[in-house]
Amino acid sequence: MGEQWIDLDTAVEVTRTGDVWIFRGRSAADRAIQTLTNSPVNHVGMSVVIDDLPPLMWHAELGRSLPDMWSGTYQRGAQLHDLRDAVLTWSRRYGQRAWLRQLDHELTREQENAVLRTVARLDGTPFPSTARLAGRWLRGRLPGRHRGGDLESAFCAEVVAITYEAMELLPGTRRPHWYDPGRFWSGDELELLGGAHLGPEIAVRVHQHA
Repeated sequence: MGEQWIDLDTAVEVTRTGDVWIFRGRSAADRAIQTLTNSPVNHVGMSVVIDDLPPLMWHAELGRSLPDMWSGTYQRGAQLHDLRDAVLTWSRRYGQRAWLRQLDHELTREQENAVLRTVARLDGTPFPSTARLAGRWLRGRLPGRHRGGDLESAFCAEVVAITYEAMELLPGTRRPHWYDPGRFWSGDELELLGGAHLGPEIAVRVHQHA
């Protein structure tokens, strides 16, 4: 059976808050992240689709390619972007393949509010250097419980994991930097709370012309 896929316009139309977007690229930086985290993918973001807001992507990245929809500025680190523009940027500019994993769970208003509170707290948090990322990832696998508190820097998977914790979809018993993009790939079988689960990867086809 071939890979399941949909076009970008359809993906933007059907996505809901909590859906996960996963990306895989071939650049040296992409390969470094994949190698450091032992992951088949190098980037992960989360859909935010609330009320009459356009579909947005909540993630963290090094670039300042798009305006942050929360602050209205161009910044590095944790960012809230127009979802369609973000996928186009990661596909066309960064040369990444994209997949969508849909969250099979009916969110409450309180969970949606938890997403917005997390965005308000973390938006603009800087992205760590590759060296710091490696150290954080290794420390995240040492025994111990996550104590919470504001982060000095945020990696893309940490941003999604912290948001999922706030939504009570992940337990707060692991350090955020235990998570890497591969944790959100189906092969890792990430266990969510409350009967929620993520569906299989759906490849998102993006036309490479403007």
